Amino acid sequence: MQVAVPSHRREGPDARTDVATRLADFVLRRPAAVFPTPVLDHARYLLLDTIGIAIAAGPMEAGRIARDTAALLYGSTDPLHSARMLFDGRRASIAGAAYAAATQIDNLDGHDGYSPTKGHIGVAVVPALAALAEACPDLSGPEALASLVVGYEVAGRAGIALHATVSDYHTSGAWNALGVAAVAARLRRLSDEQLRQALGIAEYHGPRSQMMREIATPTMLHDGSGIGALIGLSAAVLAERGFTGAPAITVEALDVAPHWQDLGVFWQVLHQYVKPYPICRWAHAAIDATRGLCRAHHLTPADIHHVQVNSFHYAATLFDGMPDTTSKAQYSLRFAVATFIIHGRIGLEHISGNGLEDAAVAEMLGRITVSESERHSVRFPAGRWADVVVTTTDGRVLTSGDIHARGGPEAPLTLQEIEAKYMEFAAPVLGQGRASAIRDAVLSLTDPDSRFRDLSVLLYDPPVISTILQRPAW
Repeated sequence: MQVAVPSHRREGPDARTDVATRLADFVLRRPAAVFPTPVLDHARYLLLDTIGIAIAAGPMEAGRIARDTAALLYGSTDPLHSARMLFDGRRASIAGAAYAAATQIDNLDGHDGYSPTKGHIGVAVVPALAALAEACPDLSGPEALASLVVGYEVAGRAGIALHATVSDYHTSGAWNALGVAAVAARLRRLSDEQLRQALGIAEYHGPRSQMMREIATPTMLHDGSGIGALIGLSAAVLAERGFTGAPAITVEALDVAPHWQDLGVFWQVLHQYVKPYPICRWAHAAIDATRGLCRAHHLTPADIHHVQVNSFHYAATLFDGMPDTTSKAQYSLRFAVATFIIHGRIGLEHISGNGLEDAAVAEMLGRITVSESERHSVRFPAGRWADVVVTTTDGRVLTSGDIHARGGPEAPLTLQEIEAKYMEFAAPVLGQGRASAIRDAVLSLTDPDSRFRDLSVLLYDPPVISTILQRPAW
């Protein structure tokens, strides 16, 4: 007897058609009102967290260079294709404005991420939403959040599909460009065919940059998300005007169809992690394990003779010495652990300026050893695990046990912690009043009567110079 194959398991050309149809329905035609309430609720907190990082990163050198470059190279005054740059006010093309903000956020490694992709989505799709919203004055709060969710869901699956089908480990820009193109397709009301072409263009031109090169030599390139945002919005406009580029193999290849079968059923946006530290996520499990031991045993720096960190392979490859740049500081596990031991927290001031010349941190760094553990490596990328053994100056040996990094679904931050993190990053740059107004506007976006413009009016003007000067130079 012949057994019928369920439609969601079909192979061959029909499987490709199923993915394309399901994707177009989800991106272009799914009303905001039918997105699950918990999904939109969580999306607003991801938006708030990413905006906080964008604000804090504004005065950094990488952000200034990116905004100046966007003004020089990617300018436009066309009302449908231009936008003001976040917390800058100058006008650029929508692609240029998104590029500047994504590069800015990418260079302060405190933004959200998704473990199965080994990378980041909000860093690209939030700048895309902000740029596109300039031409959508009547955009409702729920629709803005739904469009953002579309970006997360498409980018996440594209990233998983890419990592499953290629040998190199590529930066987030290689695949979050597709999420950006999807957000643009929804807000600019592209057709099914234009969406398909936009995804193909975005994938083809997306930066297949090799992540481990940046880990080995940290620079302002970071995770390629600035170029990913630039490519994603450029792809949407090209497709809108008739340029062709399909198929996107991370969407349409038969062997990646399983990665798209749960679109609109399993919500990846609910499984993003929010970082408690502005440090590469690979170091977080080691920081948290150290944090737990220090708190449980009331350890001071003088109590610690040696720290042995055991973690997964990629964590063990992070920058090993005392960093002399913010980029290196954010990609250094030993520096991060030493900083936490000395200061009890890791803030912006510790990864920049005088923090890079902290003699106490440099001395503590010499007491820390990092090794790869096979049991932690096999759990990656689904998890970020470490264990820490602290030998005290009085001879005790304290073990943390296996610890997973906080901030994701395994050990989520509370909503209050996310709000507090946002204010810690935003208030010193914008001032308490404007930072609070942005927070309140973001969190009100789930109100059916809300409008995104109530938030956007707060997002574009540059900070008051006297406010920025209260914070150390980065």
